[in-house]
Amino acid sequence: MIPTPPTDPSDSDGDVPEYEEVRVPVLVIGAGAAGARTAIALAERGVDCLVIGKRGHGDAHTTWAAGGINAALGSLDEEDDWRIHAADTYDEGHFVNDPDAVELTTKHMPDRIRELAEWGMPFDRTEDGKIDQRYFGAQSFRRTCFVGDRTGEAMLETLVSKARELEIPYRENVMVTRLLSDGARVHGAVGYDMEDGHFVLFEANRVVLAAGGYSALYDRHSSRDEENNGDGQALAYEAGADLLDLEFVQFHPTGMVQDSDWNEEWSGRLVTEAVRGEGGHLLNAEGERFMEKYSPTQMELDARDVVARAIAQEVREGRGTENAGVYLDISHHEREFIERRLPKMYERFQKLGIDLAEDAVEVAPTAHYSMGGVDIDFRTGETRIKRLYAVGETVAGVHGANRLGGNSLAETVAIGKLVGEHVADAVDESTDADPSLHPGMRTLAEREFRALADLAESDGDTTPTELLAALRAVMEDHAGILRDEASLDEGLEKLAAVRERTADLRLDGDRTNRAFEDAVDLSFMLVVAEGVLRSAKRRAESRGAHYRTDYPEKRDEWRKNVLVRRGNTGMDLRNRPVGLPSEEVQQAIDEGHELEYHHLE
Repeated sequence: MIPTPPTDPSDSDGDVPEYEEVRVPVLVIGAGAAGARTAIALAERGVDCLVIGKRGHGDAHTTWAAGGINAALGSLDEEDDWRIHAADTYDEGHFVNDPDAVELTTKHMPDRIRELAEWGMPFDRTEDGKIDQRYFGAQSFRRTCFVGDRTGEAMLETLVSKARELEIPYRENVMVTRLLSDGARVHGAVGYDMEDGHFVLFEANRVVLAAGGYSALYDRHSSRDEENNGDGQALAYEAGADLLDLEFVQFHPTGMVQDSDWNEEWSGRLVTEAVRGEGGHLLNAEGERFMEKYSPTQMELDARDVVARAIAQEVREGRGTENAGVYLDISHHEREFIERRLPKMYERFQKLGIDLAEDAVEVAPTAHYSMGGVDIDFRTGETRIKRLYAVGETVAGVHGANRLGGNSLAETVAIGKLVGEHVADAVDESTDADPSLHPGMRTLAEREFRALADLAESDGDTTPTELLAALRAVMEDHAGILRDEASLDEGLEKLAAVRERTADLRLDGDRTNRAFEDAVDLSFMLVVAEGVLRSAKRRAESRGAHYRTDYPEKRDEWRKNVLVRRGNTGMDLRNRPVGLPSEEVQQAIDEGHELEYHHLE
């Protein structure tokens, strides 16, 4: 990595603001688990890289993944193996998953868990010292490894510690706004330092996107407002890469909802699936355990799409709470059990005046995870744009139409390691060690810096906060759990109106404040929101998390993926056939393994 002093260039298009230049062979954009594990793989192969994140080191969305991480270790159920894990992943993905993605993840996860344990991750253990495993929704066996209910936080701490041990360079509080692409290959990226507002040009021969998902497109979502805004997907799309299956957005069944002083701050935040994994019951406003109607075998531990739709149906039919939710109750367990198995949830609700050992909590579906994302070749991690790679929730493929709980953390470390190794193997030391900027890319970078400077000086009448709220309302109302063509068309019209209003933005010239960050986020979100609406309209069926009330059945002819590419006049959409599982995984699928719910009773 070679930083150079700031320059103050100009060209025929007008003055260009000062900017810093940084040269690095590999740039990793995103500092959660996927980015960290990719960087560790690069460092272990002796390849220099720089990891950049929008927040402080160790502060990433990974920490919000509470319940666990899947691997067919067989600690408690010896008959489990990676093939059955793959079969469960396919089944819950409704067979539009990428075969390479599924099999690479499930094959490698036992080793990744053992590796994390060696690096110091404090997994809960059985009495005989094995890594403990719990039931998670729609899994055939106890496969989910965990650290109480703070698994993601513990995992990221472990990865960050390992990255620091390897002295991997990390840069905090930097937001990338554009990739430098000529439509054939990537040459770096540009953005700004969020602390002092100065612009940065990153010259890189290879770029890895690990920037998360797009669940924050929705009004009620499980992440912080400033993350999961579609950064990675929008950056890839604008660079010329394909996006895949954007219509598949997972609504976690149990987001927080409460009519009290803490509603606004906590609305949508996750009540981890571990509460149901440890035997929690869902009750409607009439006190009925309603999952008996929708899934009498798997009950609360059916797939997330099934449980979320069941809650939506209960609310629609008048059996929901005043806040359009239901109740989650684990008070039938002893207090000591809840404190030991669900410490973070117990403590959170205790601080809010609710005792999980005595009280049910009010919950409702919340946008939680993006199954769609950037289309990559999982054998290399590369997009259709040369030297542009992606990993983690930024990509599509592992989860198909509906993610199996516990697979998100698994994907980050399993595929992250492989992508890092692929990039390291591809690096040519003679050409990658000291990247020089491709002709024309500096002009593109400087044009972006001028645009960002102009954006900061916008003096209209509309705040970014207003438009973000409007966009999220559009997505909540028109691309939520239940969809139809007329509503999706109306959503596209409303989204276009939001886009028109961006011409009237009001900012105060300060590139270090939240308003400027929101304005940049808005530009990403408009792109991805349109892709979600158009993809949902194109897929004329119901599959997994995508449910069309006008096409309520799954259709065999729609066992395919929907690709989105930037065209000359807008978004181009097309379909692509889905690959088939390997023979050994197909055999596991045919065996029909399934959770027997009575194990929890």
